Amino acid sequence: MRINTSRGLRDLGDILKHLEATLEPHGFVFASFPRLSLSEVAQYDPIGTFQEGEEITAILTVEQAGVAGAPTEPVFRHIALSVHSSLEAVGLTAAIANALAAEGIPANVVAGYYHDHVFVPEERAEEALEAIRSLKNQGD
Repeated sequence: MRINTSRGLRDLGDILKHLEATLEPHGFVFASFPRLSLSEVAQYDPIGTFQEGEEITAILTVEQAGVAGAPTEPVFRHIALSVHSSLEAVGLTAAIANALAAEGIPANVVAGYYHDHVFVPEERAEEALEAIRSLKNQGD
């Protein structure tokens, strides 16, 4: 088993300077599974899960949500941020939220070990991508 000790960038200016955002091609839904275990939810290939009390929230493609019998809307698009920010960095989530809020775009942010991921309504995805990309100029 390999354990990663790389901690990522911590300074917000450096993070924004290196910020790259990519709009992933698939639509996703957030589905709740109150009666399934994590191993049962895993059969639907979620790209993310979170245990909330007695329910599991899973981020699934629209197709997999349909297979699971979960609602297939609202549909969100995934914007992947390729900068490796530290889990201890301060301000990136706020900067993204503020940029999107200024445009009236709701966002759900998920942090992975290496990268952050932003889920926005499908119909506002391109606009959200541009708002996030504009943050790179603030890192100069």
